[in-house]
Amino acid sequence: MPQLVRLYITQVAFGFAVSAAFVFALVALDVAGIGHLVRGSDMGVVAALMLWVFHGVVFAGVQFAIAVMSLAEDEGPRGGKLIPIRVEARVQKRPGIRR
Repeated sequence: MPQLVRLYITQVAFGFAVSAAFVFALVALDVAGIGHLVRGSDMGVVAALMLWVFHGVVFAGVQFAIAVMSLAEDEGPRGGKLIPIRVEARVQKRPGIRR
């Protein structure tokens, strides 16, 4: 299996695991009454499943993006010594504006 595909699968699995913990915390802590709605409704299992899947897609995408961006090779030191430069700024009066 190519390394990039393996990276994608592991990061997506990690994102869905984080999503599961997030949805569990939402329901357990009853944030904004979500726990009451999920536990009190006959469609609560479907709601929890939808929360898990949709948050999983978001968290997996963010996790994969972070992993890919961290793969970039460092090009060495950048920047340099900062030297202050004096710049004169003149204010011109505009017609119609009183000061």
